[in-house]
Amino acid sequence: MMTTETKMVRLQKIIAGSGITSRRKAEDYIRNGLVTVNGETVMTLGTKVDPLHDHIKVNGRHLKAQPPDMFVMLNKPIGYLSTLHDPAGRPTIKQLMPKPSLRLFPVGRLDGDSEGLLLLTNNGDIAQACLHPTHHVPKTYLVKVKGVLEDLEVQQLRRGVALEDGQTAPAKVKKAGKAQANSWIELTIHEGRKHQVKRMFDHIGHPVIRLKRIQFGPLNLGKLLPGKTRYLTDKEANDLRHLLSLSGTPSRPKPKSSKRTVKSARTTANSQRRPHRPKVGTA
Repeated sequence: MMTTETKMVRLQKIIAGSGITSRRKAEDYIRNGLVTVNGETVMTLGTKVDPLHDHIKVNGRHLKAQPPDMFVMLNKPIGYLSTLHDPAGRPTIKQLMPKPSLRLFPVGRLDGDSEGLLLLTNNGDIAQACLHPTHHVPKTYLVKVKGVLEDLEVQQLRRGVALEDGQTAPAKVKKAGKAQANSWIELTIHEGRKHQVKRMFDHIGHPVIRLKRIQFGPLNLGKLLPGKTRYLTDKEANDLRHLLSLSGTPSRPKPKSSKRTVKSARTTANSQRRPHRPKVGTA
């Protein structure tokens, strides 16, 4: 069971990180006696406080520090829904998330009978950037289908197929193996239509038997076991933030002199912010 570990942070960094002002202006507030911590005025620069438990006011305004970004990769097994609650009581990914349960939500979805890479985060802006169609974030699936695909059918997938909601964008397709009566296909798409992969293969007469997402944008499932999670590396998290910078939407306010890094679950267990949940389709 995880325990909460206190991490002391410089007061001016917390004030600037909340987005209400710059680091330099935060220092002016402290010098001028306009900042209190737990009801006591603090005028010493460099004073360290606990952002999760100390009550900070700036010029009479209660400060709610922004929780750090959280990014978790889950290898979703078959039989779990990509949601945090199911009224019917079916198994959900919440049962597989790190404990104590954090305010994370899935970026995109995988059907209950699908498996593989699912990204969880508390940053709605980055989640939306990952899913925005203009960013063309690739998603790669390992798909087992009925029958053996002919070269002409592979070319059809590569060109795009006509579904009831319109022509699909060109896909990257390569044969990944075959059994006596079935085929393994590696398929990469950047769209996010509901049940798109299954519908594409149904369209060419090869129903999907098994569907596993192995890559999402810069993230690769690798050797992560089914039902297990891991926190993203700093490089992986920054690669996701790069998608946000491409959209022209600013990320959470941060001091110019500080570099954002992924925080551990222990420093975010008490986060109270409820993120925006983008509406998305399923694979």
